[in-house]
Amino acid sequence: MISGSFTLVSVAMRLNLWPKFRINYPTEERGQLFIPAINGILFVGCCCIVMYFRSSSNMEAAYGLAITLCMFATSILFANFLVLKRVKPIWIYLYLGVYSIIEFSFLVANLEKFPHGGFATFVLGGIFALVMYVWFKSRKIKNRYVEFARLDNYLPVLQELSNDQSINKYATHLVYLSSANNPKEIEYKIIHSILNKKPKRADIYWFVHVDTMDDPYTSEYEVHTIIPNEVIRVEFRLGFRVQPKINLMFRKVVEDMVSNKEVNITSRYESLQRNNIAGDFEFIVMEKFLSQDNELPFWERVVMKLYFWLKEISLSEEKGFSLDASNVTVEKFPLVVAPVKSLKLKRIIQDEE
Repeated sequence: MISGSFTLVSVAMRLNLWPKFRINYPTEERGQLFIPAINGILFVGCCCIVMYFRSSSNMEAAYGLAITLCMFATSILFANFLVLKRVKPIWIYLYLGVYSIIEFSFLVANLEKFPHGGFATFVLGGIFALVMYVWFKSRKIKNRYVEFARLDNYLPVLQELSNDQSINKYATHLVYLSSANNPKEIEYKIIHSILNKKPKRADIYWFVHVDTMDDPYTSEYEVHTIIPNEVIRVEFRLGFRVQPKINLMFRKVVEDMVSNKEVNITSRYESLQRNNIAGDFEFIVMEKFLSQDNELPFWERVVMKLYFWLKEISLSEEKGFSLDASNVTVEKFPLVVAPVKSLKLKRIIQDEE
C-alpha cells in the first residue's frame, strides 16, 4: 500500500494533477520508486490517526467507509477501461448497474458510522481531492496567459541586441528554459524578459527544452542552430527514470559542440579572449506570481492563491532541474490571467488664470 501510494502520486505528477516532488529510484526495476515528501506525509498522517482513534476497534467506521469508496472508484475506473476497449455500451451499463446497487447498499449501511469516526475518511479524501483540483484548475486558468511567439520574428532584434555595445553585457551565454514544444516558437514571457523588462545583452542565447519520454532510460538530445554562434536551441529527451541534471547535461552538450566546432564559447572580452578563456553561463528561471491587476471571480482567486501556496512547498524549478545556484537567476514576472477591462479614471483640468 505504501509503495502503491508512491506510484499513484508519481502518475498524478506526470498528469499535472499533483505538485512536483523529488522522486528517487532505489532499484533498476520499473515501478519501484520512493518519494521522500509523500513518505513524510504518510508518517504524519499515521501518527495523527493513531493518536485520534487510539485503538484499532475505534477505526472500524473509518475503515469501512474507506473500503466502500475504494470499491466505487475501482468500478468507475474499470468502466472507463471497458470504454477504451470499445466494449458494447449495453455490457458497460449492465456492469455499472449491478455493481452500483451492491456498492451503494454498502455505502448506505456504512453512513450510519459517519459520526463515529467515518468522517475521517471523507476529511482525508477531501484534502487530497482539493489539492488535485486546485493543481488542475490553476493550470487551466494559467493557460489563458501563456502565449507563444514565432521565434523568426524576433531573430533580427536579438542579433542587434547582441551587437549593441551601448548596453552592458548581461552574460556571455544566456540560457532560458523553454516549454515550447515547437522549435520555431518561444514563450512571449522569455522575449519580454530579454527585450522589454531590462535588455539582457549576451553573445549567445540558448533555449533549452526538456521532454519526458515513456521509455524509462532514454537520454538523448538534439541541437537546433538557429543562428550560428548567436541563437541555439537544445532539446533533451529524458526517460521518466533519468534524473534531469540539466546543469551537467548542458555542459556535456556544449563540450560536444565545441569539439565538433559548432560553437565558439570563448569569452568575447579582449583580455579573456587572448588567453582563450571560456565565457560565463547564466541560467534564467522564470517564476510566476499572481498580479494584483487581475479581475478574477472569487472562486478562481481562491484557487490561484492555494496554487501558489502549494507551489511554495513543492519542488522549485531550479532544484527540479538540478541547476547550480551560483549561475542561476530567478526572475519573477506577473501572471495576469484576467486583466481589468475597464478603469474609471477622470482627468481634472484646472483653468490657468
